Amino acid sequence: MSFWKNLAQIAARSFDSAENPACPKGPPGRDPAFATAVTALGAKLAMADGLAEEAEQQAFLEVFQPENGAYDNVLRLYDLARQTSLGFESYARRLARRYAECPQVLEDVLEGLFHIAVSDGGLSDAEETYLETVAELFELPKATYRRIRAGYAAPDAEDPYHILGLAPDAEEKDIRLARNKQLNDFHPDRVAARGLPREYEAIYTQKAALINRAYEQIRRERMA
Repeated sequence: MSFWKNLAQIAARSFDSAENPACPKGPPGRDPAFATAVTALGAKLAMADGLAEEAEQQAFLEVFQPENGAYDNVLRLYDLARQTSLGFESYARRLARRYAECPQVLEDVLEGLFHIAVSDGGLSDAEETYLETVAELFELPKATYRRIRAGYAAPDAEDPYHILGLAPDAEEKDIRLARNKQLNDFHPDRVAARGLPREYEAIYTQKAALINRAYEQIRRERMA
């Protein structure tokens, strides 16, 4: 299913003026401001790592499929916007303001941008910085960003969910259980019971501190 058709379905479900009075009316794909912003964001993402690959343009057309009448104009804007990655923040802010009451639309845009970023074989540091910035400007929760990222890239070794062995959309009770289980596994008494040298106590004390920091980071992010 194309990105545009997906957004049209979201519109049919969610863009009820009685429920979301601040949401623009009609499918986002027919909103010129939306089309301009996502085209610029996709094009500038292609230049985030300093190299605009043809694979990234093809990926853009796969997920942000313009309607027939707008196809040529979208390509012209894409070619113009991808000359530099500078200035993407203004497009992200514009989109965030317009769809502030429709976070699912913004999540879908971020999902599409991830698809473009990995189309050339992987997610570069520069692309990840770009996507993190877009997510922040969209005011999406960090847990939402982590959940979307998990579908496109290997987990970051310092990601708190990775440390606790959880998915980014884990429920609160599962987060607490994971932390408690790992802390129990690394308790000094259990370390001694497994016959490990005393030196392991220091190692696992550090590990316990890492687990607690990961747990507190997730709590802070979810409370923000």
